[in-house]
Amino acid sequence: MPTDPSDGTISWGELAREVADALIVSGVEGAQRQGQWIVMRACGAEDTAEWAAMADQPATVRGVAAVDRMTRRRADGEPLQYVLGEWSFRRLDLFVDQRVLIPRPETEVVAGLALAELHRLAPRGAAVLAADLGTGSGAIGLSLAAEHDGAEVWLTDASSAALEVARANIAGLGRPGTRVRVAAGSWFEALPPELAGQFGVIVSNPPYVAHGDEIDPVVAAWEPASALYAGPDGTEHLTHLVEEAPAWLAAAGALVLELAPAQAEVVADRARSCFTDVAVEPDLTGRPRAVVARHPRHPRPR
Repeated sequence: MPTDPSDGTISWGELAREVADALIVSGVEGAQRQGQWIVMRACGAEDTAEWAAMADQPATVRGVAAVDRMTRRRADGEPLQYVLGEWSFRRLDLFVDQRVLIPRPETEVVAGLALAELHRLAPRGAAVLAADLGTGSGAIGLSLAAEHDGAEVWLTDASSAALEVARANIAGLGRPGTRVRVAAGSWFEALPPELAGQFGVIVSNPPYVAHGDEIDPVVAAWEPASALYAGPDGTEHLTHLVEEAPAWLAAAGALVLELAPAQAEVVADRARSCFTDVAVEPDLTGRPRAVVARHPRHPRPR
């Protein structure tokens, strides 16, 4: 672990090298880069240019204490995103901890698909209603608010702990945060009934891991199980969202769902009985990652 800098002789750059060495011993992949991120977090460097200017400066006692805490957590296997307490998602820097899933690149793609649907329905910032169901950190929904000037966004989650994280991220969003509302509850039950039939876009990254399926041990150990596991086959929440969405969407609206690649065709087939236009979209690796269902058929009156 990092040495005591009480004599003021260790620089931030030297400290980063010590952290990297400690992480290598613990078997952490990418230890050098992660060590730099940990020290950048402690010293307040916002980017690599700022880091380059600070690397030769002496580290503070308080900063080294923070580095030591973070290094121990990372060496014990806690994901870097939780250790840092923040992670980038599209244009946002989000607060994250163990109450929510870590934002991932594949979900950035899903957010982009939802944004494309918003722009289809409401170009040039025209008003449009959107919902991010099971929002977690708020990553998708807050991206919609930040990147579409007319989006009025509802964030919902059944987890009150997750909504605490989402509210913290709303507070950091600035002016777009004034167009975001939060509601607690399971899926559509969280939304005000009077909004049925008015949403342009409903998007969700629901739990889609089947009980008994093997997942990355680090994910299983650290990320919230309620946001990962769905049921015996993993499509239970996805099917519910497909079947209930038509009653909440406007006539030209769209449902955008993240899912596992193996689930794409099953969910798309189910969506074709509820929507007139259904597409399976790939993630950055080319694997099926989302279903986009447009124009709901026969929305049920509520």
